[in-house]
Amino acid sequence: MSDSSIAFYRKYRPETWDAVRGQDHVVKILNAAIKGKSIGHAYLFTGSRGTGKTSVARIFAREAGVSGNDIYEMDAASNRGIDEVRALRDAVQTLPLESPYKVYILDEAHMLTKEAFNALLKTLEEPPKHVIFILATTELEKMPETIVSRCEVHTFKKPTHAILRDMVMETADAEGAKVESAAADLIAILGDGSFRDTHGTLQKAISFAGKKELTRDMVEEVMGAPSGALVTKMIEALAARDAGSALSAIDTALAYNIDMAVYAKLIMQAIRHVLILRNAPAMRDRVAAETTPEELTFRENLAKEKTITSETLLAFLDAYQGIGRAHLPQIPLELAIIRLLGEK
Repeated sequence: MSDSSIAFYRKYRPETWDAVRGQDHVVKILNAAIKGKSIGHAYLFTGSRGTGKTSVARIFAREAGVSGNDIYEMDAASNRGIDEVRALRDAVQTLPLESPYKVYILDEAHMLTKEAFNALLKTLEEPPKHVIFILATTELEKMPETIVSRCEVHTFKKPTHAILRDMVMETADAEGAKVESAAADLIAILGDGSFRDTHGTLQKAISFAGKKELTRDMVEEVMGAPSGALVTKMIEALAARDAGSALSAIDTALAYNIDMAVYAKLIMQAIRHVLILRNAPAMRDRVAAETTPEELTFRENLAKEKTITSETLLAFLDAYQGIGRAHLPQIPLELAIIRLLGEK
């Protein structure tokens, strides 16, 4: 496989502690355990998708002196039955090939069946001294308490927008691609708190741009994201307290098959910029780095008018949180507009 065909999330997967982004609270504890020779026999890594759980598990194993031949990964989503766990239970009894430990990484551990969990529990209760289990899950609530209580639990945080944006710029630079600042900002938003998804979006956008500089317009086109003009239309309507125009903007977004959650996030980002420019003018350069010159001027003018308030942002934050639960995803946004600008 040529280097250019490798998925970015694999090509730029962290290989050392220093390369891990946004999980300092986890890295610090795991590194201390290795240095202090106090490694536990079972760990549970929990957090949303693409936050680096399996990457950290691999680094932890290597830093503990375990070679690739003694690291075993199992996808519990496709190996979820009791037979697979029984086979694993038998395998852990054998000694490592060339390392002080054998490390078993079970991804999507919450997918194991009840019977499989019961079989695994017996091994976790009395594990061989040469075995380390690392269970990873995106849904901690589905893990049996009996399993959780026998593991050292570490919660992985979603990376911040700034972390994802910096990663986009660094990866693009490593690829020899030029990326407009506003384009990097949009890619970080579309990544939705996932390193893997952000890398995927960037790779797709760079392929689309070819040898040209990757602009925000290109990202909008290739990802089907709402255009800056459509976000501006909503902000203008909110500032003018024009419910009709605001609802029309949502209708236009629907006509272009735009993801309502993405649209809401971009609207919230614009409102946040207005509030920052009004209340923390010293942060203007940071806002400028996340916008086009035209957007910056527009938001600076709105900051002076004081028609966009914290109440506006709170209304859209509530709407965003409700989009995933709504039968029609536009309803939470429409309700937010009506409550802010229409009938009380």
